[in-house]
Amino acid sequence: MPTTTPQYSRWVAITKSDTVNFDGTTASAAAYPVPCDAIYVGVAGTIAPVQPGGAVLALTAIAGAILPIQAVRVNATNTAASGCFALYV
Repeated sequence: MPTTTPQYSRWVAITKSDTVNFDGTTASAAAYPVPCDAIYVGVAGTIAPVQPGGAVLALTAIAGAILPIQAVRVNATNTAASGCFALYV
C-alpha cells in the first residue's frame, strides 16, 4: 500500500526545555499543550521528546531525520541533537 508524505505547513524551532512546551505552556499548566505532528532533526544525536500524556521517549536520530511522532516538548535532559524543528500539518 503506497504511503504519502505529509505536507507540513508550519514549523517552529525547538528550544530544548524540561518544563516549557512548544506552544509556550509549561509541564504543570492546566491547559492541554498542542502537539506537533513530527520532529525534524538537523544535527544527529540523542533526543528526548515528550508525548502529550507526559511519557518521554529516548531516541537516537540521524541528521536530516523526520521523526513521525507527536510531541509537546523536547527535554534538554538527555538531548544532544540540535537544529530541531517541530513540524505541523
